[in-house]
Amino acid sequence: MEELVGLREGSSGNPVTLQELWGPCPRIRRGIRGGLEWLKQKLFRMGEDWYFLMTLGVLMALISYTMSFTVGRVVRAHKWLYREIGDSHLLRYLSWTVYPVALVSFSSGFSQSITPFSGGSGIPELKTILSGVVLEDYLDIKNFGAKVVGLTCTLATGSTIFLGKVGPFVHLSVMIAAYLGRMRTKAIGESENKSKQNEMLVAAAAVGVATVFAAPFSGVLFSIEVMSSHFSVWDYWRGFFAATCGAFMFRLLAVFNSEQETITSLYKTSFRVDVPFDLPEIFFFVALGAICGILSCAYLFCQRTFLSFVKTNRVLSKLLATSKPLYSALAALVLASITYPPGVGRFMASRLSMREHLDSLFDNNSWALMTRNSSPPWPSEPDPQNLWFEWYHPRFTIFGTLTFFLVMKFWMIILATTIPMPSGYFMPIFIFGAAIGRLIGEALSVAFPEGIVAGGVTNPIMPGGYALAGAAAFSGAVTHTISTALLAFELTGQIVHALPVLMAVLAANAIAQSFQPSFYDGTIIVKKLPYLPWIRCRKISSLCDLGGVLGLSVLLVISRSPQQEDRYRPFVRSSHHVIVEHFMNRTITTLAKDTPQEEVVKVVTATDTAEYPLVESTESQILVGTVQRAQLVQALQAEPSSWVPGHQQCLQDILAGGCPVEPVTLKLSPETSLHQAHNLFELLKLQSLFVTSHGRAVGFVSWVELKKAISNLTNPPAPK
Repeated sequence: MEELVGLREGSSGNPVTLQELWGPCPRIRRGIRGGLEWLKQKLFRMGEDWYFLMTLGVLMALISYTMSFTVGRVVRAHKWLYREIGDSHLLRYLSWTVYPVALVSFSSGFSQSITPFSGGSGIPELKTILSGVVLEDYLDIKNFGAKVVGLTCTLATGSTIFLGKVGPFVHLSVMIAAYLGRMRTKAIGESENKSKQNEMLVAAAAVGVATVFAAPFSGVLFSIEVMSSHFSVWDYWRGFFAATCGAFMFRLLAVFNSEQETITSLYKTSFRVDVPFDLPEIFFFVALGAICGILSCAYLFCQRTFLSFVKTNRVLSKLLATSKPLYSALAALVLASITYPPGVGRFMASRLSMREHLDSLFDNNSWALMTRNSSPPWPSEPDPQNLWFEWYHPRFTIFGTLTFFLVMKFWMIILATTIPMPSGYFMPIFIFGAAIGRLIGEALSVAFPEGIVAGGVTNPIMPGGYALAGAAAFSGAVTHTISTALLAFELTGQIVHALPVLMAVLAANAIAQSFQPSFYDGTIIVKKLPYLPWIRCRKISSLCDLGGVLGLSVLLVISRSPQQEDRYRPFVRSSHHVIVEHFMNRTITTLAKDTPQEEVVKVVTATDTAEYPLVESTESQILVGTVQRAQLVQALQAEPSSWVPGHQQCLQDILAGGCPVEPVTLKLSPETSLHQAHNLFELLKLQSLFVTSHGRAVGFVSWVELKKAISNLTNPPAPK
């Protein structure tokens, strides 16, 4: 049956259906329909950022939850095997040690056999990539499977190896983002945009943290503090949107699997809300932060020293080069043997998982006061309602077991960081800091059993609050971040200790940043990755105006000669007077437009420089642009038809034949300060810059020269 049509009165003659003509509120319906069409065009265009970010967050949440689910089943199987194998100490020891040794060996061997880039945390390398350095194949999708399988095996070892998954998950998230970015570029037919790629990689780093802890706020801030030297506010919404999608999906999956009734924090606490701490306790929280800062300096120094020793020792380095699974198995055997529960592990709460460690340490009751007049028995299996029983021993007391745990875990965590397998190092130091805070809190609860009198009212001291502050302070000091304070609040779901925790984190960071590089920067130093260090000297803290550098159109070149070193020394202690002229590289190969073809061929043959600075003439040396070596070689191989036989050909003729010249948009002056040059390199992610004086090319500066200048600034060379 044909649809009836009619004409609206006063219309231009376009027919409309009778249903539309007689329907209620036709104008409103047409407006809504038009609005929906506009919304569809805006939101559902191919290649939009929000598609990309939501997909990234959901994928990483699915991977994180699946991995946690799998690891939980494997860990329970290990506990069942240890419990059911019988009373023989030999069999129980073998079941406790062989299980993690096999998993660690497989993790190391499998991941390293596929790609050598899958081992370790991954954050130091990502910092290097986001600074502008290209690390070949590090973000290739083939690394993804190796990292996922290896990390799952690492986490399945439980608390015997005591490693986490934050760093590897950041690496996994960035790999997925890079892969999705390449798919997006192919789908919409765009050319590769490095700036756009970096924006997505920064957002992906936030997703990696958010899908581990279900903490979007601290995930974004942590990624900014750890991954970026400079951060664009334009990336802020991307990071929060992707991290929120990931965190929401991660917790939603727990609800769907009936693990939670609703979306809650991972480590729920029950701290007193009305008066969580008395005012005099602020002093003890700050003191706790100072203690965590001092211990973090010791940890960072020992970890970096031991990692260097492993890489330089002839026996260990050879073992790591030829048989990584064997080294991993030996290290895992040592760690698993020490944590054997009937042995030394009895004094380290080794039967608890890493999650149960935090749950017990955040307990707001004082264990020392509870065991003052009673001695709880050591249960045959950990009691979920009384996990703190694992920390008690009648001879050692609470203080003895906590102290022993700290002493042993200090070097055990350092040893675990040298195992070449996918693993994260944030969670172990977070738990270690919680144990420091718990020890201080228990001591205060014994010193003030009734609480500290403030305004005539006494409130009992909660050691769990000190454990929370210690966890945030120590992990923040080791990583040089402040966002660990916010992470502690998102993990526990309570913000009642906001002020003391933040003060402890600030105190710890003030000490750690003054004496040691962060954990990730220290790894960069040991691995000798091409990362530009910070300028930390107090005397160069006054930054010059960056706009002055850009306005001067300065070119950067760095060199070091004996004469320059002598001129450089007087400025070592007054570093903001150190200028490019003192350390630039004056050995620069230029090509002038009037250079004969034979000379051009000699230069190209004798050097392997990627690009050559092009100057107006041999006499003037006025910089006019750069010529890529590959394009210059192609132009030399193809003789242009416009050349006149018998005519002396020069570079100008070659350029006219089609060899492109790229303009130099940014240059440095010999008077540019070290601070300005350093900030330019970091902000614009540069690898090298030319230096010009009155337009004349006089040198260049690369990362090598800049790092040497900073090194001489912080560690002045001894006078001759």
